[in-house]
Amino acid sequence: QVQLVESGGGLVQAGGSLRLSCAASGRTLRGYNVGWFRQAPGKEREVVGTNSWSGHTYYADSVKGRFTISRDNAKNTLYLQTNSLKPEDTAVYYCAADRQWTLVAEKEPSGYDYWGQGTQVTVSS
Repeated sequence: QVQLVESGGGLVQAGGSLRLSCAASGRTLRGYNVGWFRQAPGKEREVVGTNSWSGHTYYADSVKGRFTISRDNAKNTLYLQTNSLKPEDTAVYYCAADRQWTLVAEKEPSGYDYWGQGTQVTVSS
């Protein structure tokens, strides 16, 4: 079992930055594929980006060039650096992990068994 706890969300003006953290416990994230997802009110949960155990990283077109996923294996923590934030980035952000045994991580939420509780990001215009 993997437990995930996100932090770092908040209210920020457009153009600002936030660093979201996802602390894992129970198992090391080494060997797990991980992803960041977000869900805005009235919308389905969507992928923000993924990172596989092999190092492959994917970003949704809407965040490419602005968001960066990283891992700190020593701290067993996953990060999402968000820059140049826009009002349309407002959502609850979730981290997820799963031992998918694939070189490229799944982009669909259904591909992940372990989820954090979410952290709210609100971007004002």
